[in-house]
Amino acid sequence: MAREEVGETEHTTSTPENDLRSVLVTSVLNLEELDVDLYRGTHHWVPRSQRLFGGQIVGQALVAAAKSVGDNLFAHSLHCYFVRAGDPKVPVLYQVERTRDGRSFAVRSVKAIQHGQPILTCQASFHMQQPSPLQHQFTMPLVPQPEDLLTVEELIHLYLSKPDLAEKSKQGLNKLLANEVPIEIKPVNPPHSYRRCASEPKKLFWVRARGHIGKGDMKLHCCVAAYVSDFALLDTALLPYPNHRAHFSASLDHAMWFHSTFRADEWMLYECESPWAGGSRALVQGRLWRRDGVLAASCSQEGVLRVKEVTVSSKL
Repeated sequence: MAREEVGETEHTTSTPENDLRSVLVTSVLNLEELDVDLYRGTHHWVPRSQRLFGGQIVGQALVAAAKSVGDNLFAHSLHCYFVRAGDPKVPVLYQVERTRDGRSFAVRSVKAIQHGQPILTCQASFHMQQPSPLQHQFTMPLVPQPEDLLTVEELIHLYLSKPDLAEKSKQGLNKLLANEVPIEIKPVNPPHSYRRCASEPKKLFWVRARGHIGKGDMKLHCCVAAYVSDFALLDTALLPYPNHRAHFSASLDHAMWFHSTFRADEWMLYECESPWAGGSRALVQGRLWRRDGVLAASCSQEGVLRVKEVTVSSKL
């Protein structure tokens, strides 16, 4: 859906002069050091589920792990298990174990703790960048550029302007507008109305952190990307089932691989697809592409999806 439909001006690329520093850096991913390899994190955005956002815990765990490795080592992969629901009312403690320090690789184990119990376990591996003649990747999908698309907020305002929109749908859309999510999203193929229809379990959207981060430390951009990667990923598995809604959903695990340098405060294309669902679980995979076609990162996640059928009342 093109931007011309709402007649708003596209925001320019974030710079220190025209934007605030990203809340993901100043708040969400800014951990307090309590002791050696022990950190405390607070919360910025809490989903409507009133459980902690999984991407926040993964991102903060990677921040804690990255603080214990040298400046010449960069995250190349992480593997996390969500073992308990997070409590948004209390901070999270991050305990880092220095599992291994090799000549070109370092491994860290991180335990996220609330109320004396782990809510997440994470293994993160860091690598010294090395040149190699082996280099290939998939091809980035051809899609409209972000300047030609509407943000999620602009789309919601467009849907709310429709005179035939049901009151229940209006309430749901207004709740979405009230969420202060620290990332900006532009769907590539949004529906023309707020009506669900069956589609393949695939979606594409441009995404970036709100505010300015700058070139800075690549470790920081990886942590922001880890936060972003969990957003709207599991919902991909619901796209073929417009008559079913999730009454309970939760991430079980999350893995991520970092391939190339990137900036998380610049537009990246997030390609999501679900190759399998069954047994009240679903597997979803994602790829983050830089605008120049370079594959920046890949991720994979399995989650619980317990659904119920939605009955549509007749208007006759």
